[in-house]
Amino acid sequence: MGASTAVVCLSAVLAACGSGGGDGHVAAGVPGGSGRAVAPTGDVSLAPLAGESASRPGKGPRGDTGAADDGTTRPAGSPGPPGPSSGVAGKGAGAGSGAGNGGPPARASAGGNTGRARASSGSTPTTAPPTHPAPSPPAPAAVQVGAPEREATGQRWCEKVTLSFRNTGGTAVRSGTVTLGTHIIGALGIDWATIGSTRDLPAPIAPGAGTRKSWTVCVDAWRVPLGMHIETRDVSVQWK
Repeated sequence: MGASTAVVCLSAVLAACGSGGGDGHVAAGVPGGSGRAVAPTGDVSLAPLAGESASRPGKGPRGDTGAADDGTTRPAGSPGPPGPSSGVAGKGAGAGSGAGNGGPPARASAGGNTGRARASSGSTPTTAPPTHPAPSPPAPAAVQVGAPEREATGQRWCEKVTLSFRNTGGTAVRSGTVTLGTHIIGALGIDWATIGSTRDLPAPIAPGAGTRKSWTVCVDAWRVPLGMHIETRDVSVQWK
């Protein structure tokens, strides 16, 4: 206790020996202590020492006590003085913008781009409807004629002729004509002449269908004298 009393008395003597203007300076704190500044009382105020930063905190990374620019102390954890502009501070605190910090603009994250790409690729692609080849037109009508079937009649210049017709095409036969060629044969088998005649084709004939038709074919009687006869051998057909 005697040593402590001597230190206090020595401090008082040093404070009294300061400059005569009443603004004497004295070191605050206990040597070897925690480094905390002693709170001023009365007309005493704290001021930073020469060469020290006025805004440096008191001690260590914890910043227990610091001296402000105006010479006053600030307890640990207390907010500092406001910045030059609250608007600028708010801008710098933005999470996605680098303008407030003076740095380059923030880049969009890769995850966002990937998400948009997946969203677009997830949509159902539009496909063109299947195309079918145009059906080919049906084949035209085609008439096949069988060999003539001949029958004699009571007159040598006439005979009965039967023909069979079949439409092998893909279109129905609407109408047509049948041209017959009748030969006049002599007693010795000589073919003296051929007489033509025309008949109507039995129509209509559907595709793939067939029909039969009989006609009595005659020539002039004077063309077939006694001992001669006729034979219908030639057949031609036209249709549409």
